[in-house]
Amino acid sequence: MSASLPASAGEHAAGPQKGLAHEAEAFLRFRGITVEFPGVKALKGVDLSVHRGSVHALMGENGAGKSTLLKVLSGVNTPSSGTVEVGGQQLQFRNTASAIEAGIAVIYQELHLVPELSVAENLMLGQLPRRAGFVDRARLRERAMGVLRDLGEDIGPDTLVSRLSIGQRQMVEIGKALLRDARVIAFDEPTSSLSVRETVNLKRIVHRLRDDGRAIIYVTHRMAEVFELCDAVTVFRDGACIASHADMAGVTNDQIVAEMVGRSIEDIYGYRTREPGAVLMQAQGLVGPGVVEPVSFEVRRGEILGFFGLVGAGRTELMRLLCGSVMPTGGTVTIDGKRLPPGSTREAIRQGVALCPEDRKAEGIFPIAGVGENVNVSLRRRIARGGIFVNRAVEARNTADIIQRLNVRTRDGNTPIATLSGGNQQKVILGRWLSENIELLVLDEPTRGIDVGARAQIYGILYDLADTGKGVIVVSSDLAEVMSVCDRVIVMREGRMVGSVPRREITAERLLQMALPQ
Repeated sequence: MSASLPASAGEHAAGPQKGLAHEAEAFLRFRGITVEFPGVKALKGVDLSVHRGSVHALMGENGAGKSTLLKVLSGVNTPSSGTVEVGGQQLQFRNTASAIEAGIAVIYQELHLVPELSVAENLMLGQLPRRAGFVDRARLRERAMGVLRDLGEDIGPDTLVSRLSIGQRQMVEIGKALLRDARVIAFDEPTSSLSVRETVNLKRIVHRLRDDGRAIIYVTHRMAEVFELCDAVTVFRDGACIASHADMAGVTNDQIVAEMVGRSIEDIYGYRTREPGAVLMQAQGLVGPGVVEPVSFEVRRGEILGFFGLVGAGRTELMRLLCGSVMPTGGTVTIDGKRLPPGSTREAIRQGVALCPEDRKAEGIFPIAGVGENVNVSLRRRIARGGIFVNRAVEARNTADIIQRLNVRTRDGNTPIATLSGGNQQKVILGRWLSENIELLVLDEPTRGIDVGARAQIYGILYDLADTGKGVIVVSSDLAEVMSVCDRVIVMREGRMVGSVPRREITAERLLQMALPQ
């Protein structure tokens, strides 16, 4: 099989076309895969078949076993029992190198690239062409340019990876798989951090890979992508395969949701009507890095205010100015009429303003610390005895209360937070601020990469906050989310606020028309 993609493939805007998916024998088979960790059975006898020329979706809540199965495929995890077959041959992957050698490529959310090296060097990492003992730079650039052309990417082979967007970095990962002639390619939440344009491009490439006869596994929480891209879907729950649909004919959104969570969810958003109260927060003429024109808006007590816009619209930058993470160049913020000192997250928290950042793994958690440490890190400044000595008893009670209250799936408060699913990590971050006297909670992309069940729980927490008179800001690129959860939506475009729409007047067409460049 050539590493290049067929030039005519991939023109499938209306949805997936069946390629080789119905050949008699599956190209990739998992038979009875069980993975056990101390005290936890992560996979329970999983049987799964994936055909060449098809895109096979894996759906399930965080912690259902999808990522564990991908780690078995990539050689990171060794199954306690069961076998993996590729092309009719039973294989045992001792490590990631043996999986790569067998033609397996897994593209994770956290991309495995070296930022300080060039695109060409990353593409050929581990197989750099040599001449007379030295790297053959001309051959290196030639091969890199060839695969970049096949992917339709206008990226210079000498560009440092650190200068690329997330979408471009993802294309480099796909290019690595093509240059290694991967026969099986697995994507783990590939669109969770991509712009609209980058998402469209990724979907085009996935179609082309499928039409080139590769076996594609596609892990996502975005239901629309399953029906748009995929030929088959398997649903996981609690480490087991609950259902497998060999084709998408007759499969419905509600059916997959019910299989994922074990119950029917009529409306995962569960919006609650409430009457907003007095003005809680007021921003006047706020401007700074990423916000090119002064922005003024207010949040009332009991109100959930949404911010919508495309990538680069300035939403995240505005929230950083609001919460003191970045010093504004102009404007003021007041809480209950009291001015908030600019550029100080410490003072913002003291006055009741907290931010749950977009990148929770890099900015929201302390990955090597336990759940309890992450819950209590802010509260500690108030309850430490003498301002110095940690009050372990109070912290333990608070941790147990948050775990129970928010249904955090963890063994106990000592469990390293890095081992939790994305949804449970987000609950811990929310629990941190519920432990404080927070009046305004700002959440940037609160449910990105989080399954439908955990999303419903997080929305319930936000409604509870609003019901008690707190203010909530939800920044989201998920149009359905801002339309369904928020009482009012502010739209931003290119660093400017372009309008505010009350809930009764919100339509998808109106928000998109406001958000798109004019």
